Amino acid sequence: MTEKTTKTLQLKPQAATGKPTAPRPPVRPRGPARARPLSEVQAERAAYEAAREAWNPPGERSAPRGPARPGGAPAGRQGSERGDRGDRGDRGPRNERTERGERPPGRTNPAARAPRPPAAERSPGDSIRLNKRLADLGLCSRREADEWIERGWVEVNGQTAQMGQAVTEADRIDVLPAAQHRQDSRVTILLHKPVGYVSAQAEDGHESAAVLVQPRNQWRSDPLIRRGPSWQPQHARGLAPAGRLDIDSTGLLVLTQDGRVARTLIGEDSGIEKEYLVRVHWAPNGPKGADVVTQDVQAVFPAESLALLRHGLSLDDQPLKPAQVDWQNPEQLRFVLTEGKKRQIRRMCEQVGLHVVGLKRIRMGRIVLGQLPVGQWRYLRPDERF
Repeated sequence: MTEKTTKTLQLKPQAATGKPTAPRPPVRPRGPARARPLSEVQAERAAYEAAREAWNPPGERSAPRGPARPGGAPAGRQGSERGDRGDRGDRGPRNERTERGERPPGRTNPAARAPRPPAAERSPGDSIRLNKRLADLGLCSRREADEWIERGWVEVNGQTAQMGQAVTEADRIDVLPAAQHRQDSRVTILLHKPVGYVSAQAEDGHESAAVLVQPRNQWRSDPLIRRGPSWQPQHARGLAPAGRLDIDSTGLLVLTQDGRVARTLIGEDSGIEKEYLVRVHWAPNGPKGADVVTQDVQAVFPAESLALLRHGLSLDDQPLKPAQVDWQNPEQLRFVLTEGKKRQIRRMCEQVGLHVVGLKRIRMGRIVLGQLPVGQWRYLRPDERF
């Protein structure tokens, strides 16, 4: 019988705390990893919730999914995304959560909503959610981590992990081979998005660029096509944009099933460069105002305004990171950004009297648009990295 192999992250042994822990559902026998149906996952979670309710003393708040933070909030959540809503007053009976002694979703402790310190500032004893720990280690995205945990592909200190579980750097985390196999089957698509398509879901009558990911639109003239995956229908499912292009823009759009790629390109700590070619008019009074210049814009554009484009502007009351901005020809600028706010280049140009009439993304990190035709796509090859 072949012994099961696991991908192991060797960390410090866990220190004994002597604190009681909530009951857990029975751990499945160790054996070859398998993908579990959703019904089985839901049944296991229901059993865990029932055991947890039975363990809590009557009238007390349901046990949090992880160790409590200062301020009394559970480690699993930091409060409502919508903010505080105040007391219900006489607007109706209390809901089931209130009857059980739980805090209503909108009434959170302000201390619990304080942002967590960056990983570099956390002490080894601080706890974080398991999905974030896996993402911080570069193994997957948080969404993928949740899927792995639901399917029983992650173990903490030798026991099957639970959704919402909190861990510290002292905990030993094992990832079963099935998770790696699942990840290896995911693809990343490089598409030359045409004008008129939106990057994400269809809206306002405009189609999503993902509808172009079809066999007939694959770039057949790619000299390295044989190095990429072979087309499979599932490659068109679950594609998410990693760095959007607005409907009026064209160029390189990355659509991926792999959370690691998305984190690399648009994660909070991403510093990947994105390069754009931008055609502009000089329009100090707006595109329909007086004194619009469409030819030789470089000759009339103030040097101090070019310096502002490089550094000194703010959007949404937040200062922008330094950017590389240079003239490519008298009507076209080249931008290199390391961040991606909504319609950032267009809004930057508006602040210095420029009107954007064309915008094309030609590079993301080390991946260039190259000769990829408009409306066609190719796979990100195994030998390519952003």
